[in-house]
Formats: sequence, C-alpha cells, structure tokens
Amino acid sequence: MTVTATDRARLRRARLAVHGLFLLSGIAIGTWTARIPAIKERLALGDGELSLGLLGIAAGAIVGMRLVGRLVDRHGSHRVMIPAAFAQGAVLVPPALAPDLPTLAAALFCFGFVHGALDVSMNAGGVEVERRYGRPILSAFHAVFSIGGFAGAAVGGLFAQAGASPTVTFLTVGAALTAIAVPSARWALPTPPESTGPEPGAAAGRRRTRRAPIPGVLFLGALAFCCLVGEGAAADWASVYLREDLGGSPGLAAVPYAAFSVMMTAGRLAGDRLAARFGSVPLVRGCGLLAGAGLLAALLAGHPIAAIVGFACFGAGLSCTVPQVFSAAANRDPRRSGEGLSRVASLGYLGFLSGPVLIGGAAEFLGLPRALAIPAILALFVALTAAALRAPDRST
Repeated sequence: MTVTATDRARLRRARLAVHGLFLLSGIAIGTWTARIPAIKERLALGDGELSLGLLGIAAGAIVGMRLVGRLVDRHGSHRVMIPAAFAQGAVLVPPALAPDLPTLAAALFCFGFVHGALDVSMNAGGVEVERRYGRPILSAFHAVFSIGGFAGAAVGGLFAQAGASPTVTFLTVGAALTAIAVPSARWALPTPPESTGPEPGAAAGRRRTRRAPIPGVLFLGALAFCCLVGEGAAADWASVYLREDLGGSPGLAAVPYAAFSVMMTAGRLAGDRLAARFGSVPLVRGCGLLAGAGLLAALLAGHPIAAIVGFACFGAGLSCTVPQVFSAAANRDPRRSGEGLSRVASLGYLGFLSGPVLIGGAAEFLGLPRALAIPAILALFVALTAAALRAPDRST
C-alpha cells in the first residue's frame, strides 16, 4: 500500500500528540512533588501523617492502571488517553484545597487514578503509533516524560521561591496542561477497538480469548518490577548513601541522583536508535549488565566519585529497559495491548513504591551499601532473562 505525504504528516502529528501527553504527565507529577513541603506545612502534618496521605496517590495510580486496560482494548486508546489528559490538569488542583488529611488522601487518590489511567492509555497509544512507524519510538516518549518531570519540578520550585501558594501553582500549571492537551486531542491517532491483530472467528471465541491470560505478561511485569525497584531506590537512597556512608558533603550528596536522572534521560533519547540497531533483547541484556555491574562496582569501591559514576551507569542501564518491556507487553497480544500494559505497568509501579521500603528494611540488617546491592542484582536478573521480551512465534 502506498503511503502518501498526507498519511506521513498525519502520523507525525500523532507522534507529537503522544509526546504531548507524556510531557504533561511528567509536568503534573513534577509540579506536585515540588509543592509537597508547602502542603505538609499548611496542614501541619507530621512525616507519618504525610506518608499516609501519599498512600492515596499510590493506591489511586495502581487502581487506575488496573482498570483502564480493558477500556483501552474495548474503546481504543485515544478515547481513554485524551479524556484522562484533560482530567490530569483538573485533578492537580484539589490536593491544594484539601482542609485535612482524609480529604488530602481522597484528592490524591483521584490524582493518582487519573495519572495511572493516563500512563497506561498513552503508552498504548504510543505503541500503536510505533506499529504504524514500523520502528522503535517508545523510548523517546519516556524521555519526554522525564523532561516533563524536570520542568514541572523547576516550575513548582520557582512558584515556591516566589511565595505563591500551592493553589496558585496548581491552577496555573493545570491550565498549561489543558493547553498542551488540546493539540494532542486534535492530532491523536484514532484507534478503533481491537484494531490490530487477528480477529477471532466468533464472538464467543473473542470472549474466551479475553478471559485467558496473556502468555508471558506476568513475567514481563516481574521484570518491570525489578527495574522500577531500582528507580525508586535511587531516588530515595542515593543521596543518603553518599552523605552518611561515604562522608560526602551535602552538596555532593545530591550529585548521584542527578547523575542517575541525567543518564536515564539521555539513554531514553538514544534508546530507540539502539533498539532499531541491536533489537530489544540484546539491548535490554546489555543495559541490565551495565546497570548491575556499574552499581556493584561502585559499591565495592566505596568512594564518592565511584558512587556518582556507579549511579550514572545505573541510570543509563535502566533507561531503556522499561520502554522495551512495555512495548513487549503491548505486542504480546496486539488485540489486548491495554490489558497487557495495565498488568505490567501496575506491577512496575508497585516496584517503584516498594523499592525504597525494601532497601530501607534491608539496610537495618545489612547496612545501606549491601542493601543497595539488591537493585543491582535485580538488574543483572533482568539481563539474564531478557529473552522473555522476544515476541512469541505465531507461525504455528
């Protein structure tokens, strides 16, 4: 079939639409994170009380991820991700208006629910655009999410520095998110329900296929869990490790996670070209080895500079793994991309949430340097089992 210039232009706009959704999602979470201290102070919450409130966003995200998959498969990704994108700006505001802890937790549940629903649906939309392109492009979407997170945190910090309230911050950023969603809504690729993959011959056969487990998706979810344990651990413990265990200065203590984040973004920007050249399995195998071996070597060296280099390698290694795992999950059964993604994304997010707790608990018994070896070993496990990303043989 001949691809016209109009078709190519439409596909480019569809790609930009998904970029916009990943950007606004990252901005939303980055802005929220930057204003947590102000909300904590306004409500006079202790650390434990704040943790209880933050459980709302975690619970909402997991529920949203789990529920939205079937909606994506039933109605098409664009019919889910566009409403979720417009809702993302709106649900950013209520946490700033919450008068007490229970209301804050409820508002954060709604924020997390929309964020989780958008996460799965925009990844499904990204995979659909990737299929039309015929080459890997999903990693760049995840890079844009990281860039959005940086931008949101920076904007939130500027509002905080200027003395603006969280309400003013979230109203302003929420309006900007809505503005970003408008062109994405206009350019999004329409995806008819179950638009890809072979159709079963009968409705009853379709229902049986929907109820059957998608082969290999649970293990892909375990790989996402392993990767995101590392992301969560790096976010919460890298600075603590350099400051308390290696004796680094307060300024230097912030560098390992900064190096991790920069290299993760850079790796995701390069990830699509690497996947096209080497294939997803060799790429994930190499990335897992880089992440695991780099961090283990740094922990063995026990020097601040080694820690910075080690976490930079860890970020570079983890950068390409989650996008490739998500792509593999969506393509395991193309008619059920949303369901596959929802299972893998929710397991991965569970790893991100539990990673800091796992490392903290292990550090009580083993010490933090040995505890940080856990995400490194999990990265090596991902490298050893990377063949699970290989598409099943459908020729038989």
